[in-house]
Amino acid sequence: MGTRDQSSSPPQSGGEVARAKPETERGTPSPPSRRSPEKIARARELRHGDNQAEAILWSELKARKLGGYKFVRQMPIGPYFADFACRSQKLVVELDGSQHAGSSYDRRRDEFMRSEGFSVLRFWSFDVLKNTRSVCETVLAALEGRLAEDVVAPDLRFVLATRKTGDSAL
Repeated sequence: MGTRDQSSSPPQSGGEVARAKPETERGTPSPPSRRSPEKIARARELRHGDNQAEAILWSELKARKLGGYKFVRQMPIGPYFADFACRSQKLVVELDGSQHAGSSYDRRRDEFMRSEGFSVLRFWSFDVLKNTRSVCETVLAALEGRLAEDVVAPDLRFVLATRKTGDSAL
């Protein structure tokens, strides 16, 4: 019986081989996800849509380009998905097409997000395509607290989350 060279064999107990296994295979449970697999899949599906206005605005918001604020896309908030959200400032930015004009569904969404502590800023997709700079300046104003009350205009809707109790403007 010949002797085998033990130096070329992997260690039999622990060592490098055990450390190379993924944590889930080592018996340490992975932490549970904050979101359900269904919501993750839906958010991914929404991010890969063919919306040119969203793509243009995302190029202005991503990588902390706008005032150093971090944004995410298609963030689940309760049963809804925010087009863009800045978690630190609790601001949601929504882009709407003409099918959203006067939408009671959108008003319910806005109120739900407000109840969750998020202010909501809505723009027409057309305005992002034609006036990207103005849209970005308005988003920055909301982030910096320069929009201090609800705004309803033909080209903009802003729902402020923080209200004093008893405020008659509600």
